[in-house]
Amino acid sequence: AAMIAYLLMASMFGNFIYPLIIMLTVPLASAGGFIGLRLLNIYLSLSALPGQSMDILTMLGFVILVGVVVNNAILMVHQALNNFHYNNMDYREAVLESTRSRLRPIYMSATTSICGMLPLVMSPGAGAEMYQGLGSVLLGGLAVSTVFTILVIPAILIFVIRIEKRKPRKEGAS
Repeated sequence: AAMIAYLLMASMFGNFIYPLIIMLTVPLASAGGFIGLRLLNIYLSLSALPGQSMDILTMLGFVILVGVVVNNAILMVHQALNNFHYNNMDYREAVLESTRSRLRPIYMSATTSICGMLPLVMSPGAGAEMYQGLGSVLLGGLAVSTVFTILVIPAILIFVIRIEKRKPRKEGAS
C-alpha cells in the first residue's frame, strides 16, 4: 500500500523527492498505531478482558492508516509548491504560509476522526472486540501523525524546496 501510494504521488508531483518527504509520515503513523494498540491492551487488562491480538482487522487498520495520514502532508507540500511557483514567495515563506493555511483544517479533520473513533475503541458490548484493534490503530496513528506532520514536514520541506527552480510565469497570467 505504501509503495503504491508513493508511486502515485511521484507521478502526480513529477518528482521522487517530495513523495519521499510525504511518506515520512507513514512511520510516524505506524508508531502511533502500535502505541494505540498497546494502550488498548493496557486498558483491556485493567478491565480483566483478554488483550487485542494482531488480527486481520488490526492489520487492515495499518493499511487504512497509510492512505489517511499522507493526505495532510500532500496538501502541505502541494500548497508550498504552489506558493513558491505561482505566488512568487520565498521558499521559507511559501512553506510557512502553507503550514499556516492548512493547520486549522488538519486539526479539525483529525479531531473529528479521533472523536468518531473513540466509541469504536472504548465501547464494550457484543462484537465490539472485533473492531477495537482497527479503531485503536487508527486512533493512535492519527493522533501521533497529526502532531508530527505539522512539525516534521515543514522542517524538511524548507531544506528541500531550496533546490526547486521557480517556474516562469506565463504571459497574460495573473
